[in-house]
Amino acid sequence: MLIKFPFGKEKIEVELPDSTDVLESKATEYIPTKSQEELVQEALENPIGGKRVSELAVGKKNIVIITSDHTRPVPSKVTLPLYLKEIRKNNPTCDITILIATGFHRETTKEEMIDKYGEDIVKNEKFVIHKSQNDEDMVYLGKLPSGGDLLINKLAVEADLLVSEGFIEPHFFAGFSGGRKSILPGIASQKTVFGNHCAKFIASDKSRTGNLDGNPIHKDMEFAAKEAKLAFILNVAIDADKKVIAAFAGDPFKAHEEGCAFVKGLSVVEGTDADIVITTNGGYPLDQNIYQSVKSMTAAEACAKPDGIIIEASKCNDGHGGESFYQTFKNAKSAQEVEDTILKVKMEDTIADQWESQILARILARHEVLYVADESAKQILEDMHMQYVPTIKEALEIALEKKGKNAKIAVIPEGISVIVNPKSAK
Repeated sequence: MLIKFPFGKEKIEVELPDSTDVLESKATEYIPTKSQEELVQEALENPIGGKRVSELAVGKKNIVIITSDHTRPVPSKVTLPLYLKEIRKNNPTCDITILIATGFHRETTKEEMIDKYGEDIVKNEKFVIHKSQNDEDMVYLGKLPSGGDLLINKLAVEADLLVSEGFIEPHFFAGFSGGRKSILPGIASQKTVFGNHCAKFIASDKSRTGNLDGNPIHKDMEFAAKEAKLAFILNVAIDADKKVIAAFAGDPFKAHEEGCAFVKGLSVVEGTDADIVITTNGGYPLDQNIYQSVKSMTAAEACAKPDGIIIEASKCNDGHGGESFYQTFKNAKSAQEVEDTILKVKMEDTIADQWESQILARILARHEVLYVADESAKQILEDMHMQYVPTIKEALEIALEKKGKNAKIAVIPEGISVIVNPKSAK
C-alpha cells in the first residue's frame, strides 16, 4: 500500500506492506456540506448556550480577541474577518485588540503573522503579542484549584469584553485543545503555566489524550477561563488540509463541550500492538520543532509494544522549540534519568518546558525513536537521545532489521489528530 505522510509543507509517499495497520481520524473522510466561511458564519449566528457576540459587544468600548499563535493551524484568514465583522455589527466604533496567545512559546514574527492572519488584517488591526515572562503585564486573579497562582495578561483582564478564537483537536495532556486553553496557557504568566503543567499533573492517568473527566490540568484551565471572564468563543474543527469542517461558537464551556464531542466522534481509533509505529505531527505548522512533535509521539506510544520502535517524521526546521527542553536531555545520561528526576520535582519548583521533557522522557525510556527530520536538526536530535534518519524509507529499513522482516507495522499518518484506545495496558 502507498501511504502519504505530511512533512512540513509537503507530502511524502511511502510504500508499506499490505498487512500494515493504518490508524486515521475519520476527519479525513468527513465532507462538510457548506464552505468554510458558511460554517463559521452559521456558528456565529447561532451561538451555543448564549447570545451572539454582536449582542455582547453592544456598548463595549474595549474588546479583546484572543487568537492562536504561529504554532497552531487555526485558519484565521477564514475566521478572523468574519469574527471582526460580527463584533462590529452593532458597535462599529469599538476599540479591538487582537491578543496573540503564545503561551510559553517564542514570539510570533511579523512574517508569521502575515502568513497566518493575512496582510490586510495585520496592516489594519491592532495586534499585541503575549509575553509570559513579563510579570509587569500580568494581573493576579487568585488561586487555581491546584493551588498555583493565577496570573493573566492585564489587557484581557481590563477588557470590557473578552472573546477568543481557536481550534479543537485531541491534546496529549489537556484532553482537547480549544476553549479554555486560550486563557491558560494562552495568555497566562509563565508562573501559572508552570504550576498547571507540574510533574504530578502530567503523570496523572487522567491527563491523557481525549479525556476531560477528572483531568486536573483541564480543571485548572476551566477555572482560569471563568476568572478571566472569557465571554464567548469561536472554535473550529479542521481536516488534514487545515480546512474548517465544523464550527462552534457561543458560551466558552458549552460550545467547547459540543465541539469536543464532535472531534472525539471523528478521532477515536482502536489501537493495535505493533513492533514498529510510524507517525507524523501533521505537517506545517505543527511540525516546525521537536517540542510540538512530542504530541504525535504519544499516539505512537499507545500503539507500540513495550519494546516497539517509533518512527517520527517531523520537519523540525525550527529546531528543538525550547532551550530548557533541549538542555534537559543534552545534559542527562539517559531518558530514564530525565524521567526519574522530573517525577521528584514539586509544583512550585517546575521549570520551563518540564512537562514536554517529562512526556518525551517517558516515551524514550520505553521505546527507541528513529526521527526523520530536516538535516539541520540532526545534532539536536542526537543530543536528545534520538537517532536522526534522513527518510522514512531508511528508518523503516533500520527498524525491520532490528525487529525482523515479519514485524507488525502500524502507521498513524497524523498522530496529533487521533485518540487511540490502547489494545493492551502499557
